[in-house]
Amino acid sequence: MAFESLTDKLQNVFKGLRGKGRLTEEDVKAALKEVKMALLEADVNFKVVRQFVKTVEERAVGQDVMNGLNPGQMVVKIVNEEMIALMGSETTEIAMQPGKAVTVVMMAGLQGAGKTTATAKIAGVLKRKGKKSLLAACDVYRPAAVEQLKINGQKQEVDVFDMGTDHKPVEIAREAVAHAEKNGYNVVILDTAGRLHVDEDMMRELQEIKKNVTVHQTLLVVDAMTGQDAVNVAKEFDEKVGIDGVVLTKMDGDTRGGAALSIKAVTGKPILYVGMGEKLSDMEQFYPDRMANRILGMGDMLTLIEKARDSIDIDEEKGREMAGRMKKGKFDFEDYLESMKQMRNMGGLSGILGMLPGLGAKAADLEAMVDEKQLKHMEAIVLSMTKQERRNPKLLNPQRKHRIARGAGVDIAVVNRFIKQFEQSQKMMKQMGGGRKGRGMFGGFPGMGGGKFPF
Repeated sequence: MAFESLTDKLQNVFKGLRGKGRLTEEDVKAALKEVKMALLEADVNFKVVRQFVKTVEERAVGQDVMNGLNPGQMVVKIVNEEMIALMGSETTEIAMQPGKAVTVVMMAGLQGAGKTTATAKIAGVLKRKGKKSLLAACDVYRPAAVEQLKINGQKQEVDVFDMGTDHKPVEIAREAVAHAEKNGYNVVILDTAGRLHVDEDMMRELQEIKKNVTVHQTLLVVDAMTGQDAVNVAKEFDEKVGIDGVVLTKMDGDTRGGAALSIKAVTGKPILYVGMGEKLSDMEQFYPDRMANRILGMGDMLTLIEKARDSIDIDEEKGREMAGRMKKGKFDFEDYLESMKQMRNMGGLSGILGMLPGLGAKAADLEAMVDEKQLKHMEAIVLSMTKQERRNPKLLNPQRKHRIARGAGVDIAVVNRFIKQFEQSQKMMKQMGGGRKGRGMFGGFPGMGGGKFPF
């Protein structure tokens, strides 16, 4: 999980501040010294860290903070505000051309940063916003890149324009834009070639495309796991080609997060999107305030709500029916499978818990609280039932349970325990009116909060 180590360290620093009734200037300076070390270890640019700590200190040792009712919380608030400012304060989106004019976006980046995948992911984001995108395969040096873009475009249900690998990228770009203008597309996204390192040939090719095609936005895709190298690459691309924004990939990996905290301050260019996983749906709009909250362990409820909204593919009527059954304690194993599907679309239970305030960075704790292996066993048990058995659990006699256990590859005792827990959950949900008093849908199901993590 991105920022995990940084968040742990910052939370420990702030825990010490909150525990004090009053703060001295020495307390603040000592805490900020630890903050400085944590940021440097997270591979944040040292000049950025120095200015950040200086700004926070100037604000934190003011009379209003030191003499306030809760100075520790005020210092945390200041750190949060300055971190948001560091990453750009405002959310930046692709600037669309007015009316029916086609917006041309050129994607650039080094090989291995995930540029071709990011291109398709962004098309998916724009599609959800009602935009019709055309992906243009301009990487003619790597035949696999054209095929990869076509496959990803098909998965996203987005059209791909390609002319094979025998034409120059500038020709393909020009023809793609002409095709888009004739056929009612809103956006053309040019997937250009990358190199193993920044070189003159790559820069010249990008410059040639920009000379011959009106490119409205140039987005640079960089690998967040490369830390300050990503910042240096962004600076070099901006100087030689000119970029309008950055897409950070692999933010879900074991990254220290320095790139996200440094790019805007060093290059002046905003981060537009962050890739949070391998699935084509795992591309998020970058919100500086939400990212700062995640880093400081304050959670990210807004993104969680959006994920829930986007992932639920049941209509309102079906949703009302399901909620009504839960309130009456009549939900069945079909409802269980539907909930598991929704949860998986939202990034799994660990991903959901990671966005809850106070839990964002505790990956080790989350693993202890969430038994993902148990969840898979529970789902295997339900999938081994017939549709009639899922809809009417009363049919589950000993003979059927033995068959289900064999189908799921588990012991009969596991099946019996699961069914018993499920029945108890039904009773509990009925008593609680289907989720009041703080328990959500997932909390009522076995293996999803029934004791290990009751929420």
